[in-house]
Amino acid sequence: MRAVIRLLALMLVAAAALPAAAQDYPNRPIRWIIPYAAGGGSDTLARMIAPEMSKRLGQPIVIENKPGAASAVAAAEVARSAPDGYTIFSADNGTMVYNPALYKKLAYDPKEFRPVSMLARSPTILVVGPSTKASSVKELVASVKSQPGKISYASAGPGSPHAMAMELVKATVGLDMIHVPYRGGALSIQDVAAGQVPMCMTDFSSGSGMIASGKVRALAVANPKRMPQLPDIPTFDELGFKGIYAEAFAGVVVPAGTPDTVVAKLQTAVQEAVAEPTIQKRLFEIGQEPVGGTAEQFAGVLNAETTRWHKLIKDLNISLD
Repeated sequence: MRAVIRLLALMLVAAAALPAAAQDYPNRPIRWIIPYAAGGGSDTLARMIAPEMSKRLGQPIVIENKPGAASAVAAAEVARSAPDGYTIFSADNGTMVYNPALYKKLAYDPKEFRPVSMLARSPTILVVGPSTKASSVKELVASVKSQPGKISYASAGPGSPHAMAMELVKATVGLDMIHVPYRGGALSIQDVAAGQVPMCMTDFSSGSGMIASGKVRALAVANPKRMPQLPDIPTFDELGFKGIYAEAFAGVVVPAGTPDTVVAKLQTAVQEAVAEPTIQKRLFEIGQEPVGGTAEQFAGVLNAETTRWHKLIKDLNISLD
């Protein structure tokens, strides 16, 4: 009986301590887990924004790169971390939207995370290399349709936003093509520029140098509006191919169960950091649209994207198991 009373007493003490701990947050360094290797888009974005968040939170933010298994290694670790705000995670549409539909077995569940705020988003761009004579999307589509199952395209890897963007193009327009996956966006566009693969969907960060130098030609942007960085490149909508919207986005999430007060502090820090004029300028330069926003807004984006992409993946019977 004494053991039961002692256990209940300890539980009450622990419960009473939780609100106080949340109110004191943060009082030690915060780990920011990136599920990809250093130097990639997610890593660059986090390292750009972390110092501004650190100023506002009054604690260092330590970036840790944990690549592996299409982001599942890092996601599983964060999902099982203490829900106290001292472990935050860069979550993109690959981790939160595509993976659960592409893999039958995952080491994590998106429901194990709580959204904090979006960071930024970047539309994908259809580019062709010197081996492709087409000067417009209409000409490219006609060429591919005249050779079903023979024309190839590169991507940043299976399940990447770039690969899924091309799946959307293929499904919308009715194209039969060969997928050539690479281990990253930079590698895929390099081979397009070298004429090894005719085309790919890329993001501005990976493709801007190649586009500016003329080594690849941008034909269309998978976005409702033109990119200010590429004002002369039309959207798919403008060209008559309606509904082709595909972007790469990233945001901050924490383990489910993280207290509201902690989430609110993190969300404010993200939003203020993203709103910094110097950050906005740097994001623009790499083709990223700063977003920020509330946890509820980020959750809404995740829900809408999950509904849209899971239907496409199911309809096309795409599986990476």
